[in-house]
Amino acid sequence: MTALALALTSGCGGEAAHGCTLIGTAVGIAIDVRHPGVGDVAVEVCRNGSCATPVVVLHPSDRVGATTCSGTAPDDTCGARLEPTGERSGFAQVPDLPAEPVRVRLSLTDRSGSPLPAREIVVTPEMAYPNGPNCPAGGPQARISLGPDGSVTER
Repeated sequence: MTALALALTSGCGGEAAHGCTLIGTAVGIAIDVRHPGVGDVAVEVCRNGSCATPVVVLHPSDRVGATTCSGTAPDDTCGARLEPTGERSGFAQVPDLPAEPVRVRLSLTDRSGSPLPAREIVVTPEMAYPNGPNCPAGGPQARISLGPDGSVTER
């Protein structure tokens, strides 16, 4: 009986169990546009001779600006104001994106709709773990940035 009690309680008292939820992961490539002259971005993602052209909708980006707190006690309140950065971001959903190198081509237009020089980059998507590293992966993701000078980098 003592052995049974020890067996039943041996998992207790240690580190708390971490539950893995069914939270989903968007599979694809996040795009940050820091170049002020870019109006729109079209994306083409290619590997092994096959290409996908997912739709990308750019949205204004914000950052946390001024913060205020009414004090330092646990019952006090704090607030933060979002400020526009002048940058935009979007996400290209690529359901069959592999966790291996892919070529990404960005076709760009300026704010009046005129074409700008296209940019290309090879990125290696990495598996995302929305519940942490002790839970199954949700799918591969990559992030690229179009800088103010027109350079494209993997982030």
